[in-house]
Order: sequence, then C-alpha cells, then structure tokens
Amino acid sequence: MTWLITGGAGYIGAHVAKAMAEAGERVVVLDDLSTGLEERLPPVVTLVRGSASDREVLDRVLAEHAVTGVVHLAAKKQVGESVEKPLLYYRENVTGLAVLLEAVVAAGVRRFLFSSSAAVYGVPDVELVTEQTPCAPINPYGETKLAGEWLVRAAGKAHGISTACLRYFNVAGAAEPVLADTGVFNVVPMFFDRLTRGEAPRIFGDGYPTPDGTGVRDYIHVADLADAHLAVARHLDAGPIGEDLTVNIGRGEGVSVRRLAELVGEVTGLRTEPVVEAPRPGDAARAVASAGRMEAELGWKARHTMREMVESAWEGWCLRHPEARSAS
Repeated sequence: MTWLITGGAGYIGAHVAKAMAEAGERVVVLDDLSTGLEERLPPVVTLVRGSASDREVLDRVLAEHAVTGVVHLAAKKQVGESVEKPLLYYRENVTGLAVLLEAVVAAGVRRFLFSSSAAVYGVPDVELVTEQTPCAPINPYGETKLAGEWLVRAAGKAHGISTACLRYFNVAGAAEPVLADTGVFNVVPMFFDRLTRGEAPRIFGDGYPTPDGTGVRDYIHVADLADAHLAVARHLDAGPIGEDLTVNIGRGEGVSVRRLAELVGEVTGLRTEPVVEAPRPGDAARAVASAGRMEAELGWKARHTMREMVESAWEGWCLRHPEARSAS
C-alpha cells in the first residue's frame, strides 16, 4: 500500500504521517504549506507541495506514486471563520473534496479515509455521543463535514471504494515538541497563549448543568488519533472492497473546562484564576464520545491521559515560545 495524506504537514496530518511511516506504510504527503510545516515530516515521507483540490496535481501524484489509499485531512477548520465565510468553507471543504474524489476514482484508488469531526453532531443532548446520535450541525464548518461524509459514502458506494469517516472530538497534545499545534484556535494553546502574556485564561459560561457549571468535553491525544488512523487504514486494507465505516475518536471521558484550566496551571506553574465570560452561542453543555465501536471492531483504544496531553502540548509551546518558561 502507498497512502497519500492530504494536509499531511499540518498538526494532525504530521502525526498521522509519522505513525503510518513508523509502522512501515509507504506515505506521500500533499500539502500547500499554507499552515503546514515541512520540518514536521519524517525523512522517509515524500512531500509534494500543492493543493488537494488541484486536479492536475492530484492526477500526477496519484499516478507517479502508485497511490492505493488516501487519508484526506486538508480542510478549513475554524468554526468562527466558517460563520463569517461560509462560501469559502463550502468551496474548500466540499467542492474541493469532490475534485479529490473524482481524481481518486479516475486513478482506481480503492481506499479512502475522511477526516470528519464531532461538529457534525451539533449540540447533542445525550450523556455519550454514539455514531447513531442524530447529526445536526450548527455552523458551516460542521455542515461541510457532514456533507463531506455524505459525498464520501456516495462515491464509495458508486465506485467500489472502501471508505471510513473518523469523527474526532477535541484534539490536544503532541507526540514530540516539534509536532505541536502552532495555532491558537484550540482551548489548550489558547490557555497557554494568555498565560504566557500574563493574562487570565477565559472560560465561556459557567452556568451549564454540569458539576462545576462549565462545559464538559472529551479530549483525545493527537498521538492516539494518529494511531486510530493507522488502525482504520489497515482495517480497510484487510477488509472487503466497498466497506463503509463511521467511527467516533475520543476517550469516552469528560473533562470540564474549569478542570482543564486547573490542570494547565498545575503543569505550567502559571496558576491564574480564569475569567468567566458569556457563553458562546451553540456551545453544548456536554459533548463526550462513545468510542466503543473502535475498540470492539478494530481493537483500538486511547492510551494517553489528560495530563499527558497538557504536558506534551506545553513542551511544544515552549519550543516555539521560549519566553513561556521564564513566565512560569
């Protein structure tokens, strides 16, 4: 097998490339490096710079590298931006996906993994979110991920492609510092950013029906997420052509935002009482995955703790922000 990973120089993509390459899979990365970093990739991984929605580039890469499977991670991913720029998100995440699938069909590729999101569920009012929980996205980002799932499944059914849609919950941590998240869009680096600048971390809403009033979320270590991709890829490789798999990727454990802020303070030594601001529209009181299907069907289970996520993320943050250590 030769796997093409689109967006493979990004935060999640580089971890997936690392996990698959270390497991002996042949890996080619396609990334325009708009947010990805070439230095994240292992030396054995070939990088092709280009867009995952450029048909000419796709046809060339799929043919030259004899690609037999695709892991599609390249996408626009900021919820707030999607509300401001829905046309951009639909063009990049849905129209771009259609171009990629057309190239995949033309090249005879028979395995396709799609990076989806727990955002497809919207604001689920359940204790644990299963793959059967109704999908009701509340923002354009979530809508494009759900539409992407529909498109992937339809193409797989029509053209005999084995497909998998992986619905990630909240991703954090780093397998090694150089692979850490460089953005400030997820809650852990957002806390680091404010603490490094001497500001209190922000909590959006503390009046939810949860034990401490703040939202409860399921966090998954990015290294565990990468291992999940490897497990799914090998499952599709070993299984019958035309298989369709949809799975949640999480730990099945909830952590409140206030408890996360406390843990960040313990790890960094920057213990600052968070400031509570108004809840953000659409935020769920609780969003915790049922990850039992991955364990039962593929033998995969998350291994890393919440503390390990925060500790590894902090090491990566300090690598790029050396002033953070002196602040702690």
